[in-house]
Amino acid sequence: MQNTSQKTKVLFIDRDGTLIIEPPVDFQVDSLEKLEFYPGVFQNLSKIASQLNFELVMVTNQDGLGTDSFPEADFWPAQNKMMQALENEGISFNDIIIDKTFPKDNAPTRKPGTALLEQYFSDEYDLENSFVIGDRWTDVELAKNLNSKAIFVDANDSTLNDDKELADRIALRTTSWADIYKFLRLSERTAVVERNTLETQIKVELDLDGTSQGKISTGLGFFDHMLEQILKHSGINLSVTTVGDLNVDEHHCIEDTGIALGEAFKIALGDKLGLERYGFCLPMDDCLAQVALDFGGRNELVWEADFKREMVGDMPTEMFSHFFKSFSNAALCNLNIKAEGSNEHHKIEGIFKAFARAIRMAIKRDVNNLQLPSTKGLL
Repeated sequence: MQNTSQKTKVLFIDRDGTLIIEPPVDFQVDSLEKLEFYPGVFQNLSKIASQLNFELVMVTNQDGLGTDSFPEADFWPAQNKMMQALENEGISFNDIIIDKTFPKDNAPTRKPGTALLEQYFSDEYDLENSFVIGDRWTDVELAKNLNSKAIFVDANDSTLNDDKELADRIALRTTSWADIYKFLRLSERTAVVERNTLETQIKVELDLDGTSQGKISTGLGFFDHMLEQILKHSGINLSVTTVGDLNVDEHHCIEDTGIALGEAFKIALGDKLGLERYGFCLPMDDCLAQVALDFGGRNELVWEADFKREMVGDMPTEMFSHFFKSFSNAALCNLNIKAEGSNEHHKIEGIFKAFARAIRMAIKRDVNNLQLPSTKGLL
């Protein structure tokens, strides 16, 4: 999986109908009297600008700007007033891109064309995790052409476009800048990790904000059963496909799956802002399983669980602690795991269930307190 953590994400923001109200008759903001800001734009865009790691780029089509029907002398007073008002609230744009052609010209510089945005097609920018915010289908088309996502400011309650691929580009459809801020603040926490070695081929797909959907296939029935406990009891979406050298033994499949799963959690947790961070103990018949977890950026495993059987199902009991150690190392988390009881199956299943519940607690976020859960200021 390509590491995009050091690349710059961009918000390509439309002007009329998104930042300011578009006049219903001539669609031109060509005087100060017509200048009216979209509700909530100051409060929420200023928070986006100050709290989130996006460059802000204004991209707007201004049909025939500079012609007799739309003199630049009419355009710039309102434009400059708008920009000054935004800057007064801490909202500064890295670039302002204005196309002056008419729709009939089909110019490559005009949205959804990208001729004026070529500088963003570089290794410096993470377009896949960038967004186009606008109120027209041309903005959604621009998102598609940039390989980005779209936030559709649907003030006119437009019907969905028949182009499914285009409609699928829409990550959020709203009329509220508060919704836009919340969505960007609580961005998707997903990861896809593929780990291929001479011993195993593994793919893990993870969505921390899922609904317990997914499929597990490792070639080891009991291991599948344990990973399904994570899927069911944590509330995440999780799919794991492992193909490995089971003709040798189970070691590589279990160890490498733990590594890949840990890497997926590390990626999906992102900046950890607002994270509960800590997570659980539960009884299972004769067994009491306790799992304390901390996604704090350091790896450590404390393991206090003894097994009298060599195997549970087709899984060696010596590999239970090894799986959690592999996960801890890759996810950079602390795990303190204890279990007591007389039934070996119950003990390990109790551990996996408690582990899942610990995850469920620790990955929760408080949208009203999006602070880093650490006095160090770094996790």
